[in-house]
Amino acid sequence: MTNKRRTLPARSLLSVVMGASLVAGCGVLPGNTGGSGETLTVMTWAPEDSKATNMPGMPAMARAYEQWINSKGGINGHKLRVVTCDEHNTASGAADCARRAVAEKAVAVVGSYSQHGRAFMTPLETAGIPYIGGYGVSQEEFQSVLSYPVNGGQPALLAGAGHQLAQSACRQVALVRPDTLAGDSLPILLNAGLKAQKPDEATDIRAAEDSADYGVQAREALDHASAGKEKGCVTAALGERTETFFDSFRRLDEKTDKKRRPQISSVQGSVSQGLVDRTGGTDSPFEGAYVTSWYPVATDPLWAPMRKVIDEHAFGDDDVDPADVGTQTTWIAYTVFTEAVRRIGAEKKVTARRIANVLDTSDGVATAGLTPDLRWRFQDMRAVRGYPRLINGRVTFQVVQAGRLVAQPGQQALDMTEVMEQAPTTG
Repeated sequence: MTNKRRTLPARSLLSVVMGASLVAGCGVLPGNTGGSGETLTVMTWAPEDSKATNMPGMPAMARAYEQWINSKGGINGHKLRVVTCDEHNTASGAADCARRAVAEKAVAVVGSYSQHGRAFMTPLETAGIPYIGGYGVSQEEFQSVLSYPVNGGQPALLAGAGHQLAQSACRQVALVRPDTLAGDSLPILLNAGLKAQKPDEATDIRAAEDSADYGVQAREALDHASAGKEKGCVTAALGERTETFFDSFRRLDEKTDKKRRPQISSVQGSVSQGLVDRTGGTDSPFEGAYVTSWYPVATDPLWAPMRKVIDEHAFGDDDVDPADVGTQTTWIAYTVFTEAVRRIGAEKKVTARRIANVLDTSDGVATAGLTPDLRWRFQDMRAVRGYPRLINGRVTFQVVQAGRLVAQPGQQALDMTEVMEQAPTTG
């Protein structure tokens, strides 16, 4: 049966007051609960009922992880309690989820999605609550001393997409992206990846992230990509609305000479195996599309432990898709959290501050090959402008073949950190 318990609403707007300096302060902070055998409360939030991007697989994966780890006796004898929150893809929703995490005395926020970093990060900093394994869509996730990203976020995906298109000899490239603060850095990062082959910069096409029709943007993208004699490409990173955009694009593209049809591409989170299946499988308009991801393809044996947990503890919950990159990110984030608690030891009280300290000083947290070993020590930070805590810039390159997302032949996983370091200021 579907498990939907403890989903909490998000409605109020929280005033943003900087408080990162309290991390090293004294006194008892919210979230500092838990001793040997006591219950550890964590929170996972994501938009689940918004008009734009929804990520229900993240809280659903968190609930499945809770059931699984507790069936194994918990973490060092601690029972895990997962509280979920719908942040509605709004700043007020994100702030309210952060306030709820404080009220619930969460020792961490784990595996969550929100593009409203300014709204949620400061409340967590003020309370000393670490943010582990966010989706990577807000810049604050790569700036806060209490954020522990497990992937390179949107920056790495867009830089990787640029590299992928450059390798395919694309010359005229059109990027369709959200007209939002989070979307403003995407063209800069895509262009940084494109420069590997020195093509022209991509045409930046802004679009409302909750539009029901992208006909105007589709026409602009097609006109640009097919304007020259050389190969053209169109990439879109609109989250759930990427399907809507490419539906509009397909109707125009079908009228174009086959020899001049642009290569299409996107990133994981905007294109998934579920989307390909839903739009026709082998007959999907995404057939042949390039897709950049953070992780190995969903069919890789490295995901077998996660799939086993989903099969045994999330049966009947259609929100948990093992091929969804949000689900995958949440699995990795909880892996990191569990390891941090184990390193604290069974006899010490598990607190938000101790979890942060373990991660700040660790010489590496392994994720069974799904990512490189993760380190957040000062010496591990990289010089990516605007993203100083980006510690894992690895991406993988995939393509839709015969209706399946598979590893792109001849392309190995690549660390995009150096490319991002050379990009102009992004924020």
